[in-house]
Amino acid sequence: MRCFACDTGSFCPAPSNRFELVQNRFEDYQSAMIALPLPLVSSLILGFLFLRLMVQDRRASWIAALLGMLALQGGIITLAQHFGLEMARMVQPVTAMMLPAFAWLAWKADGMGRRLGATDLAHAAAPALALALVGTESLLLDAYIPLVYAGYGLAIGLALHHTGPDLPRIRLGQGGLPRLVWGGVAAALCLSALSDLGIALALALGQAAHVPVIIDLSTSAILLGLGLLALAAERMAGNAAAEGPAEAGVPSEDDQALVARLDALMQSRQLWRDPDLTLAQLARRLSVPAKRLSAAVNLVTGDNISRHVNGYRIRAASAALRGGASATEAMLEGGFITKSNFNREFRRITGKAPTEWQAAHRA
Repeated sequence: MRCFACDTGSFCPAPSNRFELVQNRFEDYQSAMIALPLPLVSSLILGFLFLRLMVQDRRASWIAALLGMLALQGGIITLAQHFGLEMARMVQPVTAMMLPAFAWLAWKADGMGRRLGATDLAHAAAPALALALVGTESLLLDAYIPLVYAGYGLAIGLALHHTGPDLPRIRLGQGGLPRLVWGGVAAALCLSALSDLGIALALALGQAAHVPVIIDLSTSAILLGLGLLALAAERMAGNAAAEGPAEAGVPSEDDQALVARLDALMQSRQLWRDPDLTLAQLARRLSVPAKRLSAAVNLVTGDNISRHVNGYRIRAASAALRGGASATEAMLEGGFITKSNFNREFRRITGKAPTEWQAAHRA
């Protein structure tokens, strides 16, 4: 057995100095530890989320690409601000200006369900102007970046507000999670704008030494926001069935006729068996705008389109259970992807878990 402090035998030659030797050895270990900057930590977390999303759900390519770009930007910020790499300092404003424009295009394609066209190339003007201002040492670039971030964040937030309770291209049955995610993206852009304004103010006042502190604090806030967003998303997904209808009012005859057409289409085509079914697909089959169909279902049934479709899925799963199928087979028969969503919706509609319901009906 050897002494930890002085690395000799078990009988230490200098027992009176043992505490100081241990303390010095611990300080040596502490100085040798690797300290990771917060932007790098956030970059690693976002990179993990990017890989996980790509593996689990290839349909979420826009969201995955946005996470990948955020992870890349975190790495560039680390190289520029914490390691002083000059090339990273030159690239950082340009890549930073790509993020809000790409977030808007991702929202337009994934959230609003609109096709991207040649006019969307105009969004490339934001990083192009940033590239032109790099190296000029002008305060214009410091003011330009937060204004663009805030503008795109507010634009996504307003578009999310006007789109309605159901996003057209999101799989039905996900509750309010997609809206929560896009709301988090809009909030993150606005928070980043505030961070950039703080950095610009520090530079204008000659307090450049405070810039890394501002970056670390803003990154910590974004990390906290990501954690709260994940917790809220989990809770919201678990209580998606308890949400009230998005709209209130008296349905018109046109609303009732449209819902009747929807029900006839669902029964004849068994569209609920498709786990990737979206509001946009149903609206296209009925030749009506997605928002119009969503509002009609809310007014006539008192439920949103997601819960309405899940009603068909649970009835199909119940029939399968009554016929002797297992819970997993009934889940797939009903068009559900995850067992947690299936169990939650089944309990919401029937009041029992699938196995309990099957046992009661067998009895």
